[in-house]
Amino acid sequence: MTVISDASPVTFSGVLPEAVDVVIIGGGILGVSTAWFLAGQGVSVLLCEKGRIAGEQSSRNWGWVRQQGRDPAELSIMQESLRIWDRLSADTGADYGFAKQGVLYLAESEERLGEFENWLTLVEDHKLDSRMLSAADVTALLPDCRGAFKGGLFTPSDGRAEPEVAVPNLARAAQAQGAVILECCAARTLDAVNGAVTAVITEKGPVRCGAVLLAGGAWSSLFLRNQGISLPQLSVKATVSRTAPGPSVFEGNASTSEFAFRRRQDGGYTIALSGYHEHYLSAETFRHFFSFLPSYKASWRETKLRVLGSGIERGLTTTERWNAGQTSPFERTRVMNPLPDRQVLRRLRQHLAARLPRLADQPFVESWSGMIDSTPDLLPIMDSVAPIQGLFLATGFSGHGFGIGPGAGRVMADLIRGRDCGHDLKPFRLARFEDGSPVRLGPAL
Repeated sequence: MTVISDASPVTFSGVLPEAVDVVIIGGGILGVSTAWFLAGQGVSVLLCEKGRIAGEQSSRNWGWVRQQGRDPAELSIMQESLRIWDRLSADTGADYGFAKQGVLYLAESEERLGEFENWLTLVEDHKLDSRMLSAADVTALLPDCRGAFKGGLFTPSDGRAEPEVAVPNLARAAQAQGAVILECCAARTLDAVNGAVTAVITEKGPVRCGAVLLAGGAWSSLFLRNQGISLPQLSVKATVSRTAPGPSVFEGNASTSEFAFRRRQDGGYTIALSGYHEHYLSAETFRHFFSFLPSYKASWRETKLRVLGSGIERGLTTTERWNAGQTSPFERTRVMNPLPDRQVLRRLRQHLAARLPRLADQPFVESWSGMIDSTPDLLPIMDSVAPIQGLFLATGFSGHGFGIGPGAGRVMADLIRGRDCGHDLKPFRLARFEDGSPVRLGPAL
């Protein structure tokens, strides 16, 4: 399966409606899941995607569907999301590549084992099936992995899915329930009267509506800045590879301190460095410097700072402004498709040879990069946007949005409709970055 890009064919097209109840901006897992739930409830929905459905991070992630290692604030939504994943094929008649094969973290130090134990204590009220493993348990579960492991953490009920298949299939399910989904249809700006949303202006024309969900991933900050709203969000780049089909060393998802891997539905593996990413310095970096300082201090060893060059990453941080009649940055970069880091690919090959020798000669049949939208505390924002009545925001999932996506989509559908979503959304409010609340980093697992 080739990664989705602007070279991929347009598969969602049609006539722009004059009016709908809700317009969703962004065709990633969050936008598509929300559209599916809203359409299933009889709400008229238009989803506008500037490029391709799942063209950016929603098809470029690792494909993990995990409870393990999450911030406790997210866990109840993630548990609901896991239940949704479990029944999604039966509910829609489509294949998502979902399988419950577990998530395994390996520890080579007592300190790392202590971090696992602390996390288990933090989440004990959630009644997970997560458990600590001894060194002998790790060897029994992953006999082909070389290393002096002290033990591990394992959650058998966690799963995996195929991002580049799952999100477009869910979009088709939303479309079958009545949602209008349009690719190559960038939302340029909003119209508001007396502080309330009245329309979204797209490149194809205006659409009247009473509510808007911005689920633009790494582009959300740029869209809001053009509306005069500051969103503390930065993007980091991560490189991923997939191998040709190979022998089974583990059927689920696993990570060491060096690299992470996931068995794929086609028999290959998705491979990435554990926690490593690149950040391109820009005006946004310095604008939000103090907000992001705690997270940078916690992850500086895994963060490579780079000077923003002339690459396509520049489009995310442009300082230009535009109006409804002008071509927007979203139309100039239909799909953000940054080049993978060659140094990362070399390191991945070295880790396979050293840790999983049975996979040492498996060729990398495809490599890619994606831009991850991050917040200062690494928790998402799921909230209404106070300055504009009827505007809602779901962004900043900080590299763990794919697994929680269906559950978060259900939450946003209820939030938009003014219904009780059944979860505490205080940790995800936008105002936490403006009201003096300290930036609190959860467990970095």
